[in-house]
Amino acid sequence: MILAHILAGDNSWELATQCATLIQSGHNHGGAQVAHYMLGEGCFHRGELAQARAYLEEGLALDDPKHRAADIGNEPRVACLCIAAYALWALGYPDQALQRCQAALTFAQECSHPFSLAFALYGTTRLHQCRREVDATHEYATTLIALSTEHGFAHRVAVGRILQGWARAEQGQGQEGSAQIRQGLAAHHATGAKLYRPYFLSVLAEACGKAGQVDEGLIALTEAFTAVDNTGERANEAELYRLKGQLTRQKLQGAGAKFHVETSSESEVRGAESEVEACFWQALEIARHQQAKSLELRAAISLCRLWQQQGKQAEAQALLAPIYGWFTEGFETADLQEAKSLLEELGG
Repeated sequence: MILAHILAGDNSWELATQCATLIQSGHNHGGAQVAHYMLGEGCFHRGELAQARAYLEEGLALDDPKHRAADIGNEPRVACLCIAAYALWALGYPDQALQRCQAALTFAQECSHPFSLAFALYGTTRLHQCRREVDATHEYATTLIALSTEHGFAHRVAVGRILQGWARAEQGQGQEGSAQIRQGLAAHHATGAKLYRPYFLSVLAEACGKAGQVDEGLIALTEAFTAVDNTGERANEAELYRLKGQLTRQKLQGAGAKFHVETSSESEVRGAESEVEACFWQALEIARHQQAKSLELRAAISLCRLWQQQGKQAEAQALLAPIYGWFTEGFETADLQEAKSLLEELGG
């Protein structure tokens, strides 16, 4: 019952706080772990990443073998591990995030609990997507779809198809990938689920950019911003603004879109460039407010690429170097590799 409310996005924060109060008064140790998961996920969706991490780590410390697969329909340890992984990645700890997902998978497999295993597979697939590991995303999404189809987990089938579609787009099948994501989004909507829609729409927008479907990508982002306003789900808000800037820049450059610079006035071009820069700055500010170092790094890379094109190498280096220098792990991931390469291009 609780899981249904969480997936539907119906007052999940109020439910979690009420649940926590009842549990504290009744000293229900197993239920306390469920409450910490719910509070942690609620904070994560609100963009309160450090608080989310704290709740979830506290929940893991409350682990009790006597309480398994509680009212959320899922092993609470698996839930805590996966949501903690999302928060850790966003906070700038991609390797620790991967360790949490690997632990969730191992535990779910040991428990022989198919729904929990599907949860862990989804969490691992999503994390690999965040880390931009295309082949791993495709592999885990395929496994998730097969398991969820076998057991009738329609929601997990839908999200598996969305993430598999992203991987296909990254592998050069842009149109096929974006089409698959749309199918997954429709199936996801049909289940009644509302949470994570801004994230899934950002995945669609990115795939549309790969396919040269810039206007379609911008439409997806408009829908995502509306969903953020309606639900307060802000964990991926910085990335939405970054992608808006990326797609607007792609449109300005005429990369597969119907807009061509040569048919526009100089003032229109300057206005479009200003809009792009404003989007990247907005992404940076939101990421900094949320302490989302991974999203801050992405936004900085996008802004610095723009400045590089404009001949502002010194400004770009001054912005990017301290953000890259903050990281202590994850240097093999695509974002950090790109940041390092860009700094070298800038003379840093």
